Amino acid sequence: MAAKTSIAVTIRGKEFRVRSDESEESLQKVADTLGETMRFVEQRTGTVDSLDIALLTGLNLARELVRIREGRTSGQAGAPPERLRALTDRVEAELAAGDASA
Repeated sequence: MAAKTSIAVTIRGKEFRVRSDESEESLQKVADTLGETMRFVEQRTGTVDSLDIALLTGLNLARELVRIREGRTSGQAGAPPERLRALTDRVEAELAAGDASA
């Protein structure tokens, strides 16, 4: 097992130092995926609060992780992750409506 080292990654313009036994390139790829997903959530919902964006992004990425672990693909209609997607969409709509009324 490789020793953990401190690696700097940048997510949405902010630098974070992470202790990891992964390569810097691998960890930055993960950080880039997170940043891209956060931008997608921000654009899709119009949400500007960083915490809301982070939580919605976490929910989206967790949904994908559950699908992968359960061996499901997004094309399987009626699977439990589809209910999660519907719930996520409702939460995003409520957040967008709340931002519009503020």
